[in-house]
Amino acid sequence: MRRGSGGTLGGRRDNKAAFVFLLPWFAGLLLITAGPVVASFVLGFTDYNLIQPPVFNGLDNFTRMLGDARLHHALGVTLVYVVVSVPLQLAAALGLALLLDRGLRGLAFYRSAFYLPSLLGSSVAIAVLWKQIFGAGGLFNQFLALFGVEGPSWIADPDTALSTLIVLNVWTFGAPMVIFLAGLRQIPAMYYEAAATDGAGKWTQFRKITIPLLSPIVFFNLVLQVIHAFQSFTQAFVVSNGTGGPSDSTLFYTLYLYRRGFANFDMGYASALAWLLLVIIAGFTAVNFWAAKFWVVYDD
Repeated sequence: MRRGSGGTLGGRRDNKAAFVFLLPWFAGLLLITAGPVVASFVLGFTDYNLIQPPVFNGLDNFTRMLGDARLHHALGVTLVYVVVSVPLQLAAALGLALLLDRGLRGLAFYRSAFYLPSLLGSSVAIAVLWKQIFGAGGLFNQFLALFGVEGPSWIADPDTALSTLIVLNVWTFGAPMVIFLAGLRQIPAMYYEAAATDGAGKWTQFRKITIPLLSPIVFFNLVLQVIHAFQSFTQAFVVSNGTGGPSDSTLFYTLYLYRRGFANFDMGYASALAWLLLVIIAGFTAVNFWAAKFWVVYDD
């Protein structure tokens, strides 16, 4: 009995020690995450200009969204960005993963080099560099000049400004590429050997073996990158100098939210916009999970 009680007391001491070490995490959860989330939800039902105390206005902020033409435009720009850049990014990531899966010498170096843009792509420095590359006298136009082509200022043209940001997002294919590469390494080689014995070519093997067995990884990357694309902010902010220009062609939803809250001091409306973004992302995620049952193959 004494041993049992001693073991119980020791277990309780261990539990207390665990709670003590977990206290900083719980404090961060409450003060940095849960607190602001609850505050933004409450502010979404108020008129708050950051200076005067918030005033409750019911559902005015949410009904106001219905007539906000600039919000609708920002939604359109963001949807184009997501729908175009995410598939291109995943295609580039899968293509590079297939190339690296062939067992190149120095694989660790290439894997790190291709992953690096994912770490830097959302940084201010890369956004500034991108602005210089696609400016009127940037590196891209200098390259075109070698062939006698005089290019415009790509970031200053409403017809091409968004395309430069799409290219930037595609360039950050490193993270999904590493995940694809790990998935490819898990596909048994015997499947390809059996298919080759039956006379299947490389393209047939890719369609009938690689894609089905890799579909859970494709789904995982798709969900993550869609969420990440909806949250894009830094690139558009730096390239457009925080305006979403030219002619609102790079006005991402997050940038419009930022401008409402910190440029127009309309924090109540900005908080409501943040919750709308949460609903939109949740909706796209739910659709992806629903559609997954039609094309994702789980090989047990």
